[in-house]
Amino acid sequence: MKSNSPWQWIPTLYFAEGLPYFIVNVISVTMFKRMGMSNGDLTLYTSLLYLPWTIKPLWSPFVDIVKSKRWWILLMQALLTLTFLGLAFSLPHPSAAEIAAGGIGISPFLWTLAIFYVSAFASATHDIAADGYYMLALDQHRQSAFVGVRNTFYRIGSVFGQGVIVVIAGLLETRYGDIPKAWSATLILSALIFAAITLYHHFFLPRPAEDETRQVQSSREIFRDFGRTFVSFFSKPGVWIAIVFMLLYRLPEAFSVKLLTPFMLDPVEKGGLGLTTAQSGLVYGTVGVVALLLGGILGGLAAARWGLRKMLWPMALALALPCSVYLYLAAAQPHSLGIIYACVAFDQFGYGFGFTAYTLYMMYFADGKFKTAHYALCTAFMALSMMLPGLVAGRLQESLGYTGFFVMVMACCLLTVAVTFIVRRRIDPAYGRKTA
Repeated sequence: MKSNSPWQWIPTLYFAEGLPYFIVNVISVTMFKRMGMSNGDLTLYTSLLYLPWTIKPLWSPFVDIVKSKRWWILLMQALLTLTFLGLAFSLPHPSAAEIAAGGIGISPFLWTLAIFYVSAFASATHDIAADGYYMLALDQHRQSAFVGVRNTFYRIGSVFGQGVIVVIAGLLETRYGDIPKAWSATLILSALIFAAITLYHHFFLPRPAEDETRQVQSSREIFRDFGRTFVSFFSKPGVWIAIVFMLLYRLPEAFSVKLLTPFMLDPVEKGGLGLTTAQSGLVYGTVGVVALLLGGILGGLAAARWGLRKMLWPMALALALPCSVYLYLAAAQPHSLGIIYACVAFDQFGYGFGFTAYTLYMMYFADGKFKTAHYALCTAFMALSMMLPGLVAGRLQESLGYTGFFVMVMACCLLTVAVTFIVRRRIDPAYGRKTA
């Protein structure tokens, strides 16, 4: 195998892109819940962690101006290693009685949250550098050939983040009988994994000539071009309808996603399902991710066969309606893990199938002269669509209870249906469909 073989660095690079995203946005929820933070505070402060992915187009020009993409990758990976260590040693140590009582205020977690925000900005910057490096290090043919590999290993990073790490934390909780100690040990393990990845990439990431010697624009030229792409994006026909679609299509998920782990972990007397940390990790990190991948694969095949416009309705309904399983779980509170696993698998399969339409629509709307920059702006609205509902979701759940909250989530499906009806008429019937 040659030293610059893509197989030597694409799997590890995209595993390293996926893992910190899920540590920041998923593990933070589970960890804070297990340490007694209230749902209202939990969803408010962890939803703000989406902010760096929302605004990353604002500083992406600096990644082009300063140094190489390889330099940024290694710097951000080293910084993430340090922040994971910082998280491990910044965790407060509330007593078991305080944790069991719940409702611990935000004050003990301020340093931990601050480090999580640094991790979020580092992870978002790493995304910018890694995706740019991928395009510089490979020709167009190999970019296409390895896109499936990069997506697969990004998903493996999600399985490791949502599943393996949470299961390890759950097992350590049982072994130590000390929740803060268990999560500190888990975060130290995460830091060691990232340190190994950073060291590996120091030796095995190639040095593409275009990355090392490319001629970059001046800062004035970069910001002038950014201004042009920004203005041209908001000058597109139907831009405000497109933005409303991007903000509301996933509204049921946006409200519920931060509450699903607390719902699984909360005791039955508080309206939850009473799962252990390890059981929750297994539900979402294994069965849930496999169902999500299958839904995404079938969604891509269906869109390629029949096109985005024809598939938009079934995909919108597949994304929105399976949320009803959580209303059922909240009302019935079944004890059977098989029923819980089946419900989560059904929901995640529908989400994977339905999210295909969202991705294709962003590509459809971004198409044109500045499609790369316009797609980046679409992804910013995608992140914003998740962040804003999450800010208030916890307070709503505390007011409504889990059953009432999931009734509200189902009502949000009406907005998904409404925006789908509006935008469908504007989509080219041939878009995405394989032609003879």
